[in-house]
Amino acid sequence: MKRLRQRLEYFGARLIWGLFGLLPLDAASAAGGWLARMVGPLLRAHRIARGNLVRAFPDKSGAEIEAVLRGMWDNIGRVAGEFPHLEQMAAQRVELIGAEYIALLRDDERPGIFISAHVGNWELCGAVAVAHGLPLHLVYRAANNPWVEDLYRKGRKSAAVALIQKGSEGARQALLVLKAGGHLGMLVDQKMNDGVPIPFFGRDAMTAPAMAQFATRFKCPLVPARVERLNGAHFRVTVYPPMDFPHTGDGHDDNRLLLIRINAQVEEWVRQRPDQWLWVHRRWPE
Repeated sequence: MKRLRQRLEYFGARLIWGLFGLLPLDAASAAGGWLARMVGPLLRAHRIARGNLVRAFPDKSGAEIEAVLRGMWDNIGRVAGEFPHLEQMAAQRVELIGAEYIALLRDDERPGIFISAHVGNWELCGAVAVAHGLPLHLVYRAANNPWVEDLYRKGRKSAAVALIQKGSEGARQALLVLKAGGHLGMLVDQKMNDGVPIPFFGRDAMTAPAMAQFATRFKCPLVPARVERLNGAHFRVTVYPPMDFPHTGDGHDDNRLLLIRINAQVEEWVRQRPDQWLWVHRRWPE
C-alpha cells in the first residue's frame, strides 16, 4: 500500500509539475497561489501554522493572524507554481542587493557557506548564486517519496552544482566539499530533533548545529541571503556581509553564540514579512 500511495503521489506531482511548466511564469505563479489559498486552510497543517503564529505574535488580532495565514498559503502555492521556472526567474525577475558578497565567496579561494531560510521563494537563493558564478553544493532534506524526490532534484538543477541530502552521509560529503575549498548552500530554519535548543521567537527551537560547526572549524565566510516576494513572481534577493564570529576562547560557546545570531537574523526577516515564512513547519518542540 505504501508503494502504491507513493506512485499515486508521484503521478499527481508529475501532472501538476507538467501543468505549471506549460503555463507562462506569471500564470503558473498565480495559479499555484490560488490553488493553495483554496486547499491550504482545509489541511491539518493550517492548524499547526495558526498555533505557531499565535505563539509567535501574541499581540496580533485574530483578523491579523488570518491575513498572515492567507498570505502564507498564497506564497507556498506560488513557490510550487514557480518551481519549473527557477532559471528564468533568477535571470529575469530578481532585484539583487549585495552582489559583491557573492563575488567575495566566489573569488576569495576559500571554502564558504551561503545560508538562507524558507522565506519568499527560498529556491531562488541557490539559483541566483549559481547565475553569478558561485557553484553551490546544496544541503537539503530529501522528500519521503523517492519518485517525488526525482522531481525535486530536476527542479533544483539550476540552483546547485550538486545536491547533498541531510544526514550522516550528507555531513561527510559536506565536510569533503569544504575541505576541497567548495561552497555549501543551506536553509537553516528547519527543526532538527537532535539539534541544540536555540531561542527563536522567544522559545527554544531545536536548531541544527552543523552550519556553525563547519564555519568555525574552517574559519570560512558564513553569508546570509534573504528572498522577498515583491509582487507576484518578482523578487528582491539581499545578500548580507559575512557574519561576525564570536571569540570566547571556548569552541562550544562560540558555536552556540553563532547559532543565536543566525536564529536572530532569521527571526528579523520573518517579523518583517510573516506572510512569507513557512509557518506550517513544526519548528518548536511540542
